[in-house]
Amino acid sequence: MSPDSAAISPDSAASAGYTPDGGPEVPLQRSRPFSRANLIQTIAGGYVPLILATLVVVVPLLWMLLSSFKQPGEIVTTDLKILPESLNLDNYRTAMTTVPFGQFFLNSLIVTVVGSTIKVILAILTAYALVFVRFPFKNVIFVLILVALMVPPQVSILPNYILIAGMGGKNTLWGIILPGLGTAFGTFLLRQHFMTLPASILEAAEIDGAGHWRRLWQVVAPVSMPSIATVALVTVVSEWNDYIWPLIITDRPETMTLPVGLTLLQNSEGNGAGWGILMAGAMLVIVPILLVFAALQRYIVAGLTQGSVTG
Repeated sequence: MSPDSAAISPDSAASAGYTPDGGPEVPLQRSRPFSRANLIQTIAGGYVPLILATLVVVVPLLWMLLSSFKQPGEIVTTDLKILPESLNLDNYRTAMTTVPFGQFFLNSLIVTVVGSTIKVILAILTAYALVFVRFPFKNVIFVLILVALMVPPQVSILPNYILIAGMGGKNTLWGIILPGLGTAFGTFLLRQHFMTLPASILEAAEIDGAGHWRRLWQVVAPVSMPSIATVALVTVVSEWNDYIWPLIITDRPETMTLPVGLTLLQNSEGNGAGWGILMAGAMLVIVPILLVFAALQRYIVAGLTQGSVTG
């Protein structure tokens, strides 16, 4: 046998079941799906963090729901009572009759619809301009938007109050809406999505004679509906739940929104009689927005992941 015939190439050795050095190939050991190591890793790294995160979110809401059916003696007591003795709706009746609940709901609806609509439209227009319109200092403006995204909103409360109060906007709905019309988050998210759109569709629309307005509403907006719906949903939730600014700019019940109006339900007595009523009022506030969020939450996943996978 010649030395050449005795040599084994790596490819032939692999096909014959041998390693390049001539030894037998050792099969790769794979752990079984239901082995003890895999189960421990899955439970410790997946289920335990998921369960803990779910409990952090669900337990306060569940406690609020159960407390809304309890009587004062069941809430303020040394003996912990998780379940109410009966599903009593007196707290809900009291919450809706003690304060002008209908007026609060109408105010919140107006503020949410008008404010969210204007904020989403401004975010779409700004993001389109930052991507598809040529003008000086465009990058500088985008950096300023990012800076606004990082600045806490509490920093601007005092300047906004001085401005709105000086304009006569105290105890008015437009005074609640006006300071929050700009949305740095929505502008940033839509800009990032618009940058992933193929330039060919915009070039084809431009060749057909479409201006910026037609290109925005007939080409860009229809193909960006998941991202726009995400911005709209996040904006609606934040507008509905906003508490600090409406609390500062309003002190009359006829202009209060639902989160602020709930403060009128708190009983001034120290026996805790108002906690059940306050819990019932809080449930009436969060149920509508929870239903909207549950119905449209799929748009958040679609909008935030749109354009993230390429290839």
